[in-house]
Amino acid sequence: MVIGLVSAPGTAAEVASNLADDLRADLSERLPTVEWRVPTVVDVLVSPPADDAIIVAAARERLLDEAWDLVVCLTDLPLEVHRRPVVAHASPLHGVAVVCLPALGAIGLRRRTRDTVVGLVRTLLGDTEDHALPGSVAGLRRRAHELGRQQEGADGSVRFTARVLSGNVRLLTGMIRANQPWRLAIGLSRALTAALATGVLALVTSDIWQLGDALGWARLSAVGVGSVVAITVALIVGAGLWERSSTMDGRKQVTLFNLATTGTVLLGVLFLYAALLLLAMLTSPVLVPAHLFEENIGHAARVGDYLELVWLTSALATLGGALGAGLESDEAVRAAAYTYRQESGRPLPKG
Repeated sequence: MVIGLVSAPGTAAEVASNLADDLRADLSERLPTVEWRVPTVVDVLVSPPADDAIIVAAARERLLDEAWDLVVCLTDLPLEVHRRPVVAHASPLHGVAVVCLPALGAIGLRRRTRDTVVGLVRTLLGDTEDHALPGSVAGLRRRAHELGRQQEGADGSVRFTARVLSGNVRLLTGMIRANQPWRLAIGLSRALTAALATGVLALVTSDIWQLGDALGWARLSAVGVGSVVAITVALIVGAGLWERSSTMDGRKQVTLFNLATTGTVLLGVLFLYAALLLLAMLTSPVLVPAHLFEENIGHAARVGDYLELVWLTSALATLGGALGAGLESDEAVRAAAYTYRQESGRPLPKG
């Protein structure tokens, strides 16, 4: 029996690469008389905006093309129905299951995906007796009950939806996690180079020493926040990361994309700021001689004075990164801002 595992590029594909072996092992243990094959395919399937019903239809078409028995689709698109995030959708009639990875949250993604997929496959196989499935479909249903509610479709399909508030928060954090914001600064070489150069220059400038001592923590905090906001806006606006949609259904999905993009870029910039702050703390004892520092600020240097200096230096370095970000190509910024964004897909099936 062949179960196709179709995943979107990026995080979904990484999860699917480990999921195939786990799924095959679990099914072989349950039904050892059946030879199980789980081929993995990376395919966009559909273009956003799209709901779970459209993905089911596209996955069904792929199933027929490949002559699979069943198909499981791992998507990174945010799926919602009546403002409730869709966690999973199983259609035994079509032999299709869809899992919305962002709706599973940012923590324990591989384990949650494995448990969810195993339960959905057993649902597709008609193995839905709770007493026969300890910890699988029963566990999935308990998990769905915790998250929100289970909806039965007219065609026998099952859709698991999460609660409006907590489910949407989990969905959004899952989308940001899939974008891997910690890789943002590394992916923008020009911005990183400009930030490092600005930081070193600021750290060895005596005027910056005096300015850091005179501003105080209230103004320094404002400068730090301003620098983070500046580079965040520069990246989003400069690369055209903010999306728009003319349709109501598309507008809801695009809103989630924009929120996830903003969160991704903001967290990426904060990671950059933290890295610059740590670097300034490590290099300040070498690049800032104590006696020169005290002469310029007019009093004995304390730990707090060095902290003010490295904070201001990091803020100025981040602003330098914003200038460097303006030299990045739009493609480089998009690649750094999110690991994958579904922008094109197969033609949607008719009917």
